[in-house]
Amino acid sequence: MDRQPEVPQEGDSDANGVGTNKAPDNTTAATNGFQQTNGDSSHNHNAKSNVDRNNDEFSDRKESPLTNNNNNANKQLLQEPFRKRCDSIPAADDGDQNESKVLVIYTGGTIGMIRNSENMLVPSKRNSLDFLMETKMRRDPRLYDAKYALHKYGQSMNCSPLVLPHVKGLRRIVYSVYQYSELLDSSNMSMSDWRSIAEDIWQAYELYDGFVVLHGTDTLAYTASALSFMFENLGKPVIITGAQLPVFDLRSDGSDNFVSSLLIAGNYCIPEVTILFHNKLLRGNRTVKVDCESFAAFDSPNLPPLAVIGIDINVSFRQIFRPRTIEKFRVQLQLDENVSLLRIFPNITADTVRTFLQPPIRGVVLQTYGAGNLPCNRVDIMAALKEATDRNVIIFNCSQCFKGSVTAVYQTGYVLNQVGVISGNDITPEAALAKLSYVLSKDDWDFNTKRMMLSANLRGEMSGAPPKPAKKNRAADEWDLVDAVARTLLHVNGSQELITLGGVLFPAMLGNAVVRSDLSKLDELKGFGADFSAQNADGRTALHLACALGDVRIVRYLLLNGASVHIKDHFERTPLIDAVENDRDEVVALLRRCGAHLNSPAKHVGQQLCNAAAKGNVSRLQSYTVAGADPITAKDMYGRTALHAAALTNQPEVVKYLLSLQTEGLGSSGPPVDLMGVTPIDLARAAGHAELADMIQQHYKRIPASGDDKLLYKLH
Repeated sequence: MDRQPEVPQEGDSDANGVGTNKAPDNTTAATNGFQQTNGDSSHNHNAKSNVDRNNDEFSDRKESPLTNNNNNANKQLLQEPFRKRCDSIPAADDGDQNESKVLVIYTGGTIGMIRNSENMLVPSKRNSLDFLMETKMRRDPRLYDAKYALHKYGQSMNCSPLVLPHVKGLRRIVYSVYQYSELLDSSNMSMSDWRSIAEDIWQAYELYDGFVVLHGTDTLAYTASALSFMFENLGKPVIITGAQLPVFDLRSDGSDNFVSSLLIAGNYCIPEVTILFHNKLLRGNRTVKVDCESFAAFDSPNLPPLAVIGIDINVSFRQIFRPRTIEKFRVQLQLDENVSLLRIFPNITADTVRTFLQPPIRGVVLQTYGAGNLPCNRVDIMAALKEATDRNVIIFNCSQCFKGSVTAVYQTGYVLNQVGVISGNDITPEAALAKLSYVLSKDDWDFNTKRMMLSANLRGEMSGAPPKPAKKNRAADEWDLVDAVARTLLHVNGSQELITLGGVLFPAMLGNAVVRSDLSKLDELKGFGADFSAQNADGRTALHLACALGDVRIVRYLLLNGASVHIKDHFERTPLIDAVENDRDEVVALLRRCGAHLNSPAKHVGQQLCNAAAKGNVSRLQSYTVAGADPITAKDMYGRTALHAAALTNQPEVVKYLLSLQTEGLGSSGPPVDLMGVTPIDLARAAGHAELADMIQQHYKRIPASGDDKLLYKLH
């Protein structure tokens, strides 16, 4: 069961999670069910999370914290523990704009292989840094901009993240490579490996803008389907890619697949698990492998690509399947392994069918002919299926055909419905197996709920009824210009000019409705196909505007209809920043419930807190606190905190507020010191604010110091 604590809070890490060697304090987990929740936590740094942190395990161990399968001991980083490596990524404190951070997880596969002395493809050597994938990438000018890295990181460039050469019109990609020390042949992939990948992404979720998983092609579609269901309320892009030839070969599809994956993961907020192959971005749970020799190895038979990569990257934003709930990203690590796949063939025996349906099997994906047909004259097979469904074995019907769907247009298909077999519509076998395993693992769902969820379109894995245009209670002659434009754009299919026009007009119409707080207009635009995450010329969305205005009702509506909390405008501002800097605390709390987090560099957040404190702006400090910042420990580039600024500028109300946070549990137990070793007490006395200095000094005298905190005292 997921636990959802009530008060949003980020813990004592910096604003973007960088700089600590432990998991964010807003992490909770129920380890007995392999269930993780990146949920809220209380405003108390001393309160223990449900994650076991004995011996600082998040910084020292190399094994996943929630996995009890010994096979996962192999999933180690060659050089450093995973969490420690993620947390050591330098923040862009030098003011760099227009960068996105992407995590690359290399699990194995042809894409990262090297050629040995006999020109045979082999995996990277386990204990050789020279053959580590990241090392080889640093030597490839297509994958690493050494000049920019030297400018950004200086002499530490060789141990810093990698930087992709800049592509005009897109954010520059800064990426880190996490390579499993035991690389996997994808044919050997199992559910425990899916759990490892899912957990690694979950641990680093707030540190990156997107994720790329490098994977072998044999079971890539299975992994993509599984992750799409394991990731609940996903708000960031997760792209899985591979190659038919290694990325380091002169003639290779690997480099194109890899670079395109990085660019899309860092520039387009597509909150789905997708597969990128041969210049097409495909929905992961709609994709099958269709060719083992061609570069066009994957296809999505029943759904057009989400994006096509040519001279430009053309994204079909209307097709993106977005979460429509106000909940944080979480991972369902538990999957039911008691599922099987049964393909019907002529003259199949009833004994074969019964064998597939025997305990401990709890669910079966039944691959039938054509539109979901099975020989209706085989009474013995029908009886076996009926007997299994009576025992609450779930049977999920999908077609053996790549294209088309299961329908009860023939008597044989109708008979299957009568014995309790559930139609999978146009779902792929890979997605059907993953969905069945996911649904069966939900112990808090009863049997009827599980059957209902299998029939529902949970992650865009199968076709559903298209959204109906909103009903309008007005006469035909009362349509305004917005309605007329929206109705025209609803029918746009292929004209690039009209699609471009829609990209300009829809954000403007949405913004107008938000400013007027017009829910009915938003509902109409939704019916006409408006994308609530569409960006205007400044990269701002309707949610940015609603958050700045503080209209909770509109914000809630947008979130429930797929608006993304993670989209950054051209000034690197998210909706959360707009809400914070307009002191919209109720909106901030709502965004935090939906998974929003501060993504600004730590020192930038520290500077903003110091500015607010110096101006006596308690409301702004409160907003940042609700957003997950810690006003007590966050520091600017000189190591000064908000308390330093308040003490120097004689802001007693700010000091009282900050000290009250420490009483409630925020921050360390001793007074903070800046880079020169100066405390707020020192500054207050030097500025002649003796009364304020005494107030701070008396406060810290009442708080017992612990451990190294005693060294922080400079009380005169």
